[in-house]
Amino acid sequence: MLEGKRVLVTGGAGFIGTHLTTVLAERNEVVVFDTLRRNALQPAGLDKHARVTLVEGDVRDAGAVKQAMQGCTHVVHMASIAGVDTVMRLPVETMTVAMSGTINVLQAALEADGPIERVIDFSTSEVFGRQAYNVTEGDVTSLGAVGEARWTYAVSKLATEHLSFNYYKQHQLPTAAIRPFNIYGPRQVGEGAVHHFIVRALRGDPITVHNDGGQIRAWCYIDDIIEGTMTALERAEAIGHSFNIGNPRSTVTIHTLAREIVRLTGSRSKIEFVKWDFPDVELRIPNIDKARELLSFEPKVELEDGLRRTIAWYREQAESK
Repeated sequence: MLEGKRVLVTGGAGFIGTHLTTVLAERNEVVVFDTLRRNALQPAGLDKHARVTLVEGDVRDAGAVKQAMQGCTHVVHMASIAGVDTVMRLPVETMTVAMSGTINVLQAALEADGPIERVIDFSTSEVFGRQAYNVTEGDVTSLGAVGEARWTYAVSKLATEHLSFNYYKQHQLPTAAIRPFNIYGPRQVGEGAVHHFIVRALRGDPITVHNDGGQIRAWCYIDDIIEGTMTALERAEAIGHSFNIGNPRSTVTIHTLAREIVRLTGSRSKIEFVKWDFPDVELRIPNIDKARELLSFEPKVELEDGLRRTIAWYREQAESK
């Protein structure tokens, strides 16, 4: 277990970032660097945590990144613009935040006064394109047509992975990358399907599903990706590698996910199918053998259990308002 370190988490006020900060802050100092466009930090009570320092800033500001990294030993770079709707609305910002931001983080780590022991770059499972069954980290990535905004997030994240590994190969900066596969859980913010479905189910509102809902996803509970990330921060075997982090056992169609959430919430919400004319991912299931081998990673939370935990949190939040 990482202990006595100082960890910079860019994008640390987001969903995954706040969960990671919670775990890191048990034994380490944490610097959260974020624009606070989405802020799960305050609701989690981390804004007043004695070992958490919040620095409001943009990763495109090289000077601000360098300042925030002072004294840090580890870096987890999560800052990005995410969510399909947001990415399609802001494709330029999506790419500049990812690419300029990652260059700034890697360069600041390279030039840091003290040794940086690990830099984790958060990539995405989107790099596998529309069809991804049992995909390994070494499989060929497949993206959509140039000019299609849907893929700007994926192509920029793929570029940052290459950049991170080249900083390792050329400059010996100890980098690794994580490709998250459909993460869900309490305190989720943004546009995720689980978040959307649970919120609407608890209100009794209709739940909208794109097209026929036959898109297939493998869902990974937040605790599992946090465990995988913590191990990647600690183990030397992680350096110079990408890792799929997900739960292939928790694979369902989007329609089945919506029905499960309606059942588990006891909701009367109707499921409505809406036409979606934009490119989408039809199949996304990871192979996690590499993470098993090098990180001893094994997802522990199955889908129904994870959904029950998540629903309980959302219900508690709704009842406390």
